Amino acid sequence: MAEKPALQHVASLDIGGTKMAACIADASGPLLRVTQSTMKSGSPDTIAQQGIQLIDVCCQKLQIDPAQIQAVGVSSCGPFEVRDGATGIVPPNLCGGLPSGDDLPNDWTFLPLESVLRERFAEVRVANDCVAALHGERAFGTAPANSIYVTWSTGIGFGLCVDGHILNGKVGNAGHAGHMLLSDTSDALCGCGNRGDLEGMIGGRNFGKHLRRPLEEIFRDAQQGDAAAMGAVQDAARWFGRALYNLTTILDTEAIFVGGSVWRYNEALLAPLVRKEIDTRFPALTHGVSVQGATLGELVTDIGAFALVMPQAWTIRWHTQRPWEKLHTLHLTDAA
Repeated sequence: MAEKPALQHVASLDIGGTKMAACIADASGPLLRVTQSTMKSGSPDTIAQQGIQLIDVCCQKLQIDPAQIQAVGVSSCGPFEVRDGATGIVPPNLCGGLPSGDDLPNDWTFLPLESVLRERFAEVRVANDCVAALHGERAFGTAPANSIYVTWSTGIGFGLCVDGHILNGKVGNAGHAGHMLLSDTSDALCGCGNRGDLEGMIGGRNFGKHLRRPLEEIFRDAQQGDAAAMGAVQDAARWFGRALYNLTTILDTEAIFVGGSVWRYNEALLAPLVRKEIDTRFPALTHGVSVQGATLGELVTDIGAFALVMPQAWTIRWHTQRPWEKLHTLHLTDAA
């Protein structure tokens, strides 16, 4: 049997509720990253088609024949659902046909992903964005064998690693702890239909919506000493910290890596508030647990998507040279 030809280039897609990023890499590292606001109207395959289009833009800019791209790693918001043997997504932040989707311009309830991509690419690996991020942190960062990656962004999600094994679950939904129920009294409605779950109360899409103020304004006013805004931030940090404490006690975690725009832009304010929720409880289970920003920074999910499909021979070079730190990003308002 003939050997598979060695991969010269691989692609990654990072699909989020706010933006999508496509990137092309070779053995030397990522070559170009293209981003665009995630489309929220059209047919249900719009998201997958947008991803293909962005990969083609990367190829065009790099003067690479798109036919050379045979492998794509996908880091995507979830949850996932498997239909006809292929993984699709049912994200509350994109599907207007789900509860609390009245602010979205569509009636989507399921978005095909893997099936559409497989029409174009020979190898497709799809992982929850936080699971992919944890693959990246394990391969190229400092995440130990018992660690958590969590994003606090448009939504809230987790990647979980226990004894060196990154958890996937029956259809890839392990880590959807953003939908853990925390409050019986909160009327905060999550896009999934829950009231009082973590994402419903403090996810980026919902936090400002409940308070009827832009999220950026709340954090800005809190940093300037506004008591009401600071109270809202303290409440959010308390719920987030308690979620981290709960997972620490369940998984016997050593390190927690936090990414996402809400955390990244407000870490100095949030970190001590969140740490308090962990450090003041049951030291036999919480002593020595670290909480820090993602080692790979803003590109953690992109690099994690590459880690799903890149040849093993590339890994050592990337780990030592950290080539993504020089990556150029091009933002598109129109992918046409």
